[in-house]
Amino acid sequence: MRKILIVAALLAAAPFSASADALSYTYVEGGWTQVKTDDDVFNDPKVDGGYVRGSIALAEQVHVFGGWNYASKSYDYDYGSMKLKLNQPELGIGYHMPFSDRVDYTADIAWVRQQAEITVKDVDYGRFTVKDHTNLVRATMGLRGKPSRMTEAWIKAGYMDGGNEFKGTWVGTLGGQINFTRTWGLVGEISGYRDVTQYSAGVRASF
Repeated sequence: MRKILIVAALLAAAPFSASADALSYTYVEGGWTQVKTDDDVFNDPKVDGGYVRGSIALAEQVHVFGGWNYASKSYDYDYGSMKLKLNQPELGIGYHMPFSDRVDYTADIAWVRQQAEITVKDVDYGRFTVKDHTNLVRATMGLRGKPSRMTEAWIKAGYMDGGNEFKGTWVGTLGGQINFTRTWGLVGEISGYRDVTQYSAGVRASF
C-alpha cells in the first residue's frame, strides 16, 4: 500500500509532456502471469500461466473491461501426482475523468470469479478431482497517466468482498507500459491482497 501511495503522489505531481499521446481505454492484451502465496508451510508456492484482457470505451468517460487468468502446477510424490488449476474470469465497468492534462482519475467495479481445481492420481485411491469457486465483487479507485510520450503508469487501490464465502479485504495494483508505436506496447503489472501476489507481463495493442 505504501508503494501505491508513493506512485500516486509522483503521478499527480510529475510534469507531463504536452506532446504525449492521449490515454486509450480501448485495447487488448495478453501474456504471462504468476500467482504467489506467502505460506511457510508450503514453501511460498508459485503457480504460472497466462492471461488475456481487454477494454472497450463506450463513451468519452465510460468503458467496460474483462479478462481471464489461468495458471496451473503439477506436483509429483512417491505414490502419485497432483495438479492444481486456477481460473479467474472477471467483467466490469469503469469511469475516468481528467485529473490533469496527462493524468486521469479512474474508478471501476467488477465481478470476479475465483475457481480452483485439484486433480489427484494415487496408486491406491485412483484418480479424483476436487473443485471450488467463489464469486466476488471488487471496487477500486486510482490514477492513470503518461510520464512521457512512450510510457504509461497506473495505480489502483480498493476493496474486494465475497460475502460469507470470502471475507472482505483491501486490494492494490501497480502497473506500467512502454510503447513501441501508438498501437503496440509491453505491459507489466503487480496486484495483490492479503498474502497473495500476482505478477503479469505481456503485450498490449491499443486502439
